Amino acid sequence: MNNALMFLAASGAENPFETMTNPIIDLLDMILGPALAIVGALGAIFCIILGVKFAKAEEPQDREKAKHGLRNAIIGFVLIFVLLVGLKIGLPAMQEWASSATSSTASN
Repeated sequence: MNNALMFLAASGAENPFETMTNPIIDLLDMILGPALAIVGALGAIFCIILGVKFAKAEEPQDREKAKHGLRNAIIGFVLIFVLLVGLKIGLPAMQEWASSATSSTASN
């Protein structure tokens, strides 16, 4: 494998890993913005629905069930949102790391 990368680097050919990963990275870049908006909107709507259920609950059991559901929804919403933002922030760094790792392997 290293011999193939060294040959590609010596011949001036483009790194095959970059040609394979660039469309995937571009797709992720295009999807992350709308995904953040969709997750935010759906999370807000779901939390509103659960909040209304909590407010309308008359029995203590229903109130506890709605409270646990609301808490779990908020935790899930925050977790997904943080992971998507982390991916959005970390994607350029990961791309740089991958390209530097493949270029250093090719130069050896």
